[in-house]
Amino acid sequence: MATLLRTVFEQPDSDAVQAQMRHVLDALEAKFPKAAEHLDTAQADLLAFTAFPRLIWRQIWSNNPQERLNKEIRRRTDVVGIFPDRTAVIRLIGAVLAEQNDEWTEARRYMSRELLAKTSHPIESEDNETTLPTQLTS
Repeated sequence: MATLLRTVFEQPDSDAVQAQMRHVLDALEAKFPKAAEHLDTAQADLLAFTAFPRLIWRQIWSNNPQERLNKEIRRRTDVVGIFPDRTAVIRLIGAVLAEQNDEWTEARRYMSRELLAKTSHPIESEDNETTLPTQLTS
């Protein structure tokens, strides 16, 4: 079933993604009707990545940065073994998170500014009027 669902994400454009999702749902309907119903309900969330340019689809699908961070936290907590109290755990994990934040701020970024600039586009409202996103102010 997972292999069948992965084929949705391997499609070259959003129209093909939609068509493949329909094919997957039809194939699952016969053997796994509850799974097909669940996927159909979650279809909008699963295919939300198609609203973005194809250039960044892989970064949107992936949770690699989160997995790497979890692996690093696990590695460091395994070294310590037993923590004396909850604040010690929070201090260690906070230090790992601060280090990761500094690394992403200064050096590596999962999606570079250049890539984001290439993919930025105005948000379209329901009445097909183009509106620019509002900026956050402090």
